[in-house]
Amino acid sequence: MEKATAFYISTERTNFIVPSYIMTKTYKDLLVWVKAIDLTEAVYLLTEEFPREEIFGLTSQMRRAAVSIPSNIAEGKLRGGNKEFKYFLSVAFGSGDELETQIILAKKFPKTKHLNYSKVDMLLLETMKMLNSLVSNVKS
Repeated sequence: MEKATAFYISTERTNFIVPSYIMTKTYKDLLVWVKAIDLTEAVYLLTEEFPREEIFGLTSQMRRAAVSIPSNIAEGKLRGGNKEFKYFLSVAFGSGDELETQIILAKKFPKTKHLNYSKVDMLLLETMKMLNSLVSNVKS
């Protein structure tokens, strides 16, 4: 598991370590948000290959779950407090689990099982590991 990045801050009176998620100015500075954006783009590209009859089914579900991940990371970061940030990170993690389940289903269906899921699988795994680490390291 990856270690959380931290910044060492030294002042005249004290030295302390501050987790990197506190030091970021905006959600766009969070590597997990960037990774989740890449994942969402990959899901959109993958689902463009799904059959037309899935546009209101699995395609829509997968896209909404993917979009929810970076959206919740952003909302949690903008809320300001650690408790809220941790809550929204957990919601993002749940959306990742939903997306994983939908990918498993898509891999089983005759019209979608032949597609290349490797990029989406890799980005989802990386995003989920990062979210898990961040949720574990945010103090509420």
